[in-house]
Formats: sequence, structure tokens, C-alpha cells
Amino acid sequence: MTKAEQLNSVAVLVPGHFNDHAVERIDRTFRRVNIERADPALVTDEMRRDVRAIASFAGVNAALMDALPKLELIASFGVGYDSVDAVHAAKKNIMVTNTPDVLTEEVADTTIGLLLNTVRELYTAEKWLRDGSWVKKGNYPLSRLTLRGRHVGIFGMGRIGLAIARRLEAFGLPVAYHNRRKVEGLAYQYHPTLKGLAEAVDTLISVVPGGASTEKAVNAEILAALGANGVFVNIGRGSTVDEPALAAALANGAIAAAGLDVFADEPNVPKALLEAPNTSLLPHVGSASHHTRRAMADLCVDNLVSWFSERRPLTPVPETVNVKAAG
Repeated sequence: MTKAEQLNSVAVLVPGHFNDHAVERIDRTFRRVNIERADPALVTDEMRRDVRAIASFAGVNAALMDALPKLELIASFGVGYDSVDAVHAAKKNIMVTNTPDVLTEEVADTTIGLLLNTVRELYTAEKWLRDGSWVKKGNYPLSRLTLRGRHVGIFGMGRIGLAIARRLEAFGLPVAYHNRRKVEGLAYQYHPTLKGLAEAVDTLISVVPGGASTEKAVNAEILAALGANGVFVNIGRGSTVDEPALAAALANGAIAAAGLDVFADEPNVPKALLEAPNTSLLPHVGSASHHTRRAMADLCVDNLVSWFSERRPLTPVPETVNVKAAG
């Protein structure tokens, strides 16, 4: 049997809707098995017998892994993989991969755009032009806020955080950060606590992934520390923010404005945030360009190909970095 024939025999489970380019590549290389959603109740006897990999946007929980005894690899589409139980995967010797790096620059670009839109009200200024207000009412009112003189704190100085910091430097803005630990060799000021960072800056950008350790980390206390001139931007995960506390801070002037690309219960956005005049809201489009999503799709499928042809992953997540392929 040739290598191509060997790959064609590998059954890859694809739950729900998936990236079209990734699907095309999977169809050319593997045997795709569809399922309506990532639900162990939908797993058939044939899937239990044949499925060796999952390629998915969606979460993959322990129950789904347990329902697939031949499962070797979960190829997660995206850099964040908090919806995949990677700890359980490691215990079962299942490799988990994600798609880092290829979306870093796109997400960093979006972050800067969202920050500018938040402080300079560019979206509402454009609406002013388009709805005829410029003709009827005159110039758009001066924006309350500006980037000038701001001090920016980054919550999560990983690949994307670093790319954002480089862009902020070009704007002439000082940068500080908070991580679980200090990044060696990095010149930006480090704060060992998130509250300490919020107290030191007036602009806080959250880039951290979801999960228990970051659940509602940005809460009323952090927002109060940011201050009345404060701007909060979230490009990471909606679960990292206490959304009722954020809505209250925006309403009562505890902070000045917020720019959000992610929410706790997507696509459902809290009414209080939708109605707040001092928010800029995007529908989770940080990496949503054809260019970048195609690169993510390629890396997702490349992990499948590498695992089943060379028995090694390209981009394993830390929890499963020591998982070895059998045979």
C-alpha cells in the first residue's frame, strides 16, 4: 500500500460546519466522516471502529474522546484551544494540535484597528457621513478620547501580545504587561499582578486564552483600577471578562470606553453592551480574512498529514507535547 493509499484509509471526523478549504484538502487526502455536532451521543458504531482523528472548530470534550477508542489526534482550528480538554487527551495519549503563528499578524492588526475605532469613534463618524448628518448637522463632534499620551498594558504577552506591542511602539506608546511569569529578555515593564498592571496604565488589552485560570479575570476591581480615562480592549476570549461588571463600568463612568471582538456567549452579546454608546463591538473577526483563514486551514490539515505520514505533529499544544504516536 502506498503512502497516499494509507492516508486515504484514515477516517477523520469533522463535526458541524468546517472551513471549506480544509474540507477540500481532507477530502483529497483522507476519508472524511461528518457528524452534525461534537456530541458523543451522535457517534455511531462505525465511527467508534474507524475514526482516528478529529478536525474541528468546535470543542472536543472528554466524553467525545472516550466515545472514539481509535482516536489519535485532534486537529483544532485556531490558536485558542480552551474548548478542547487537552489534559484528558494527554491522559489518553491523544495528540492535540492548534494553528499558532499563522494568525498572529492578522489578529494584531485587528487589535490596533479596534483600539483606534474605540478611542476615535471612527465607526460612528462614518455613520455620520453616510446618514447625511455631515450635510444636515455639520462636522462630527470632536472625539472625547485619543491615543496620544496613553499608556498601554497587555494582559497576555505571547505571540499575539508581542505583535501588538510592536505596533504600539510604532505609535509612540509605552507598553507594559502581565503574564503568569516574566518573559526573559523582554524590555517592557512587567507587572506580577493584573491589578498592578491596570493601576499603572490607562489602556488595557486582553489577549489571554480562555479556561479556568482566566475566567472573569477582568472584573470590577480591575476595571476600577484602570480608571475613569481607561479603555479596555478584548481580542482574546469573552470568558476572561465579567461582562455585567464591564457593562456597569461603562455605564457609571468607571472606565471611558471598551472595544470588544469576543464575548462570553457568542453570538449572543449582552444588551447592555450593545446599547452602550462608548463601545466598539466586532463579531469575532480577529483573524477573519480569506488569507489568514486559508493559512490556518492549511496548518490544521498539515498537522493531520504529518501525524499520519510521519507520526509527528507540527504544532502540538503544551499539554500533549509528550504524546507519542503508536506504531
